[in-house]
Formats: sequence, C-alpha cells, structure tokens
Amino acid sequence: MKNKVLGILRSDARTPNEEIARRLDIDVADVERQIEELEKSKTVLGYCAVINPEKLDEEPVIGILDVKVKPERDRGYDHIAEQIYRFPEVKQCFLLSGEFALLVFVEGPTLKAVSSFVTQRLATIEGVTGTRTHFILKKYKELGVVMGGDERAERLAVTP
Repeated sequence: MKNKVLGILRSDARTPNEEIARRLDIDVADVERQIEELEKSKTVLGYCAVINPEKLDEEPVIGILDVKVKPERDRGYDHIAEQIYRFPEVKQCFLLSGEFALLVFVEGPTLKAVSSFVTQRLATIEGVTGTRTHFILKKYKELGVVMGGDERAERLAVTP
C-alpha cells in the first residue's frame, strides 16, 4: 500500500488525501497514516513544484558539473560530497560510477555567477581534481513533466 501512495504522490504531490483514498479504495485515515509514516521515516523528505523556467521573469542558469575527486582515506567520497552539497548554489549532488565521481547541479542568476562558483569555490576544494561543466540551454521534460505543455498533444498519431 505504501508504494501505491508513494506513486500517486510522486506524480502529483498535491493530490488530496481523499482522492488518493478513492483511487486506492481505502479509508482517508489510512492514507493520512501512511503519509505520516512516510514523512516520519524520512522516506518522503519534501514536496517540490516543477517550474517552467521560460515562464519566469528572469530564467536561472543551471550548470551540470561532472566532478573528479580523489576519495579520502577512511571517508571515501562522502566528506568531499558534503562540502559540495552544502553550498546554497548546489541543487542536486549524486555519486556516480565512471571517470567522474560526482554529478552536481548548480543554479545561479547568470552564466558568470555559475562559472565563478565552479572556478573559485568548487575547484578549490581539497580532493577535487577536475571538473567538466555543461549548461542547460532548454528543458524539454523534468521529473516526468513535459515543459512545453500537454504531452499527448505532441505525440504522433499511430496508424495501422
């Protein structure tokens, strides 16, 4: 049951508890209890809105950084990752396999601000041995949501 509630919340966190209960054919009290348990156990850490940046007055600049790091003895990658994810500019940070150990999403008001963050703050952290920076030019889909409007309107018709 917990996974079904999570599935509904993942697709739309604003779904009313009454609607979740109706879809799953359970009592509203059971839904409320499930959500409370998910939040208390830190399975659900927060709720986010997906925002179309093109609709904002000032569109933020998002940098995607591949970060090479030298793992620390007895601490591995965790200590360096913590130093990085604590910066307010860092919106996401992931440990990866491959040549670059960390994937970091950084947001700033301008290209220069993001570039300065990379060169003056990130690259100077002890253990960071290299970076590769990409900038998002346009978002098509984020967290399962199509940015341009109704996903169904953009699909091609299937004919026999």
